[in-house]
Amino acid sequence: MIRPRVNMRGFAPKQPPKPARRLPKLTHRSVALAFVGVLAVGALVSVQVFGDPGAAGPRRILSLQPGSAEANAPRVSFSDAAEEGADMQMFGIDDLPQTGEYGEIDSNGELRVAVVESQPSPSANAGRPQAAPLPRAPLAGLFENGPSGRPLPIIASNGRTPAQAYARPFTAQQGRPKVAIIIGGLGFNAAATTQAIDELPAEITLSFVPYSQNLQSWIDRARARGHEVMLELPMEPFDPDADDTGPQTLLATAPAQQNITRLEQLLSLGTGYFGVTNYQGARFATSGQASAPVVQALRRRGLSFISSGIGQRTALSVEAQRAQLPNTAADRIIDARREADAIDDQLLNLEALALQNQSAIGAGFAYPVTMEQVGRWARDVESRGYQLAPASAVLSARAARR
Repeated sequence: MIRPRVNMRGFAPKQPPKPARRLPKLTHRSVALAFVGVLAVGALVSVQVFGDPGAAGPRRILSLQPGSAEANAPRVSFSDAAEEGADMQMFGIDDLPQTGEYGEIDSNGELRVAVVESQPSPSANAGRPQAAPLPRAPLAGLFENGPSGRPLPIIASNGRTPAQAYARPFTAQQGRPKVAIIIGGLGFNAAATTQAIDELPAEITLSFVPYSQNLQSWIDRARARGHEVMLELPMEPFDPDADDTGPQTLLATAPAQQNITRLEQLLSLGTGYFGVTNYQGARFATSGQASAPVVQALRRRGLSFISSGIGQRTALSVEAQRAQLPNTAADRIIDARREADAIDDQLLNLEALALQNQSAIGAGFAYPVTMEQVGRWARDVESRGYQLAPASAVLSARAARR
């Protein structure tokens, strides 16, 4: 209820006048204290309104003496980067370092360096520790010159294989079923490839199309983010008119030497992959005669093979076992239906399979909806008692149980 305002003037008794207050005597000390108080209040108000002005300022000041830098510190020129195949255009503002050192000469002639640190932007990896980068490929002793002088994987003289050297390191947690995810079709779409590399957890295995432009730059970037990678081998589908697999497709009816020549051309297009997977290949996988020379060549080069979408028991898988090629198959294609709910259901199916069989592998394509759902699922899968693992670790665990 709102009360009306009432003028009570004339009804109140007259009050005797109050004595006038004497102002305090001003001194230099009191004026100085008052001035400091005004400054403090003003600073507090400005911080509340505009934020902490020191938040982006120097955290610590270092005084450096001339000659304190290492004489052999690495220096990279643009020409060196170009010779190594770096793709300078695919890096944007978000890829700049989050920590910088800025220096100036003070009045004493010393270089003073301000180290400024900023917080990384939130991403799908929020809450996860930054993954250590994997070594840049190729590693010494693990390659030979292939077609056009490009590196082909080989087993090192000490017996170390590319499958071992290029796999992401992994330590199994006792009692936790392992779940691996392979995201494929990478390298053609720059936005999707960048999202997979930068936003998915490092434990997610990434699979690249061999015909991709700047393939090695993409592989280098993925490994720098901690992802192990695979190379996709185009294999003959049942309907080549509907599924274009490119000029280097391995064919079910081709002579063995033709398929081996194509295989070596494909393998030489990039380096740093621990293994290969099929792209299409339903027809090729039915031919033991065509499969045998290919899997034997992969075995001699120290690679692994993980198939997806062509069945668990095919002539290709039988020949891989016979050649003692480390191999396994994905248990589920997680985005056969490109819908969020359907992908979530398949991820839950993978958890059930892992609980039953100690491990599970899911394969998907670099669709935005696939990467969004996998990223959400991966953030809390370990809180449900599972361990997110690279595909190479699941393959090795299965091989150890055979």
